[in-house]
Amino acid sequence: MIEVQGLYRDHDGRPVLVDVSFSVARGQALGLAGPGGGGKSTALRLLAGVLDPTAGTVTIAGQDARARGARRHVGYLAAGAPVYDEMRVEPYLRTVCRLRGVGPERIDPVLERCGLAAHRRDIIGRLATDVRRRVGLAQAVVHDPDVLLLDDPGPDPELIAELGRGRAMVVSGRGPAGVGALCDRVLVLEAGRVVADETPAVLRERPVLEVIVEFRGDAAAAERHVGRLAGVAAVAVEELDGGSHRLTVTGDRDDLQDAVARVIVENRLRLEQLSSRRPARDEAR
Repeated sequence: MIEVQGLYRDHDGRPVLVDVSFSVARGQALGLAGPGGGGKSTALRLLAGVLDPTAGTVTIAGQDARARGARRHVGYLAAGAPVYDEMRVEPYLRTVCRLRGVGPERIDPVLERCGLAAHRRDIIGRLATDVRRRVGLAQAVVHDPDVLLLDDPGPDPELIAELGRGRAMVVSGRGPAGVGALCDRVLVLEAGRVVADETPAVLRERPVLEVIVEFRGDAAAAERHVGRLAGVAAVAVEELDGGSHRLTVTGDRDDLQDAVARVIVENRLRLEQLSSRRPARDEAR
C-alpha cells in the first residue's frame, strides 16, 4: 500500500529528510520514532500528499501520494490533532464526510468506535484534550481509508491499534517504546536520517548506556539539545560547585557517548569530563 524510495526533502537548503526508504503493506503498522526535529512530521506530511518531496518517490496504492486518487485511500491526523474547535462533534464529522464524498451513515459507527457517542453535540474546543484527540482520530477514519497516518496521536494505544487493524498504518511518537507497542517495525529518525530500522523486540533488547558529562555553559541548552538525540531515554542535570554542571544521559544507542560529546562541542559548551557505563537493566529502569 505504501512505498517510499530515496525520499529527500529540504527546507531553504537545509536537509529535513535524507534518503529514507520503506514500505508498509495492508495489515502492517510502521512506527516513526526519534527526537523532536528528526523529520517524523515531515515524513507523514509527504505520505499524506501535503508536501512535495525534493527528491525520491512516495506512492500510495500504486499512485503518487499527491494525486487525488491516492488521497482517497488516506486518513491523516496531523500533530496536535487540528480540528475546528468552534464546531460541534457530529456536524464536524458531517462536514468531513461531505468533503470526502461519503454518506453520513458512517458517522454513528465511528462515534461509537471512538468513544464519542456521548459527545456528539459537544463543542470540540471545550472537550478535554484526550477526547479532542479522539475527534481527530474519528475524522481520519470516517471514510474507511486503506492507509492511516497518525502524527503523535496520543496515549490511547488500544483504540489506535483497533483503528489501524486491516489497514496500512504509520504512526509517529518520540520514543521507540511508545510506537513499538503498536507497530511491527520501527524506524528511528535523527536529523532526517534513519539511524535504526528494527522490530520492537530488537529495540527493547538494546543494551542501556549511561553517559556522564561535566561541562561549563548553558545547562538548559545542553539538556534540551541532548534530549533531542535519538535513543535518549532520560536526561538529568545538576549544578556542581565552581559553576560546572553534570549531565547524566541514559539511552540505548552504542555511540551515545560520542553523540553527547558532539552536541556539547557543537553548542560551544566547555567539556570538562566525560565517562560512560552500562548499568544493569533493572537499575536503568
